[in-house]
Amino acid sequence: MLIKQLSIFLENKRGRFTEVARLLGNAGINMSAFTVAENSDFGILRLIVSDTEKAIAVLREQLYAVSVTEVVCLQCPNQPGALAKAMEIITDAGIFVEYMYAFSQGDTAHVVIRPDQLEKCIEVLKANQLTLIAASDLYKL
Repeated sequence: MLIKQLSIFLENKRGRFTEVARLLGNAGINMSAFTVAENSDFGILRLIVSDTEKAIAVLREQLYAVSVTEVVCLQCPNQPGALAKAMEIITDAGIFVEYMYAFSQGDTAHVVIRPDQLEKCIEVLKANQLTLIAASDLYKL
């Protein structure tokens, strides 16, 4: 249930995200989920794509700094309190969440989580019968 996530360092300049989206699109790579964190000098684009290795090659060829991190994706009902229940399970297990981002489709929400204890997080969520999404399924959404 591990998903490879790319982190790309971007200068805070107009058109940088557009360029990344164009490069990936021209290479036939789909962006399934992403988030951007920024400060005054640079941003970090975190994204999950349909072809991680190809995306790395395409971006590095254009001199982008790219790193790969493993994350998990939790599927839960898109309703008040559903995420709180999952987070309580994670917190009660002594797991720290470094960051997360989410998207929803109708009645279902998908939460990408970067915990400090990846394997333990997966075990705890599975033990509590929470649904984790495999990378191949996430790319289909």
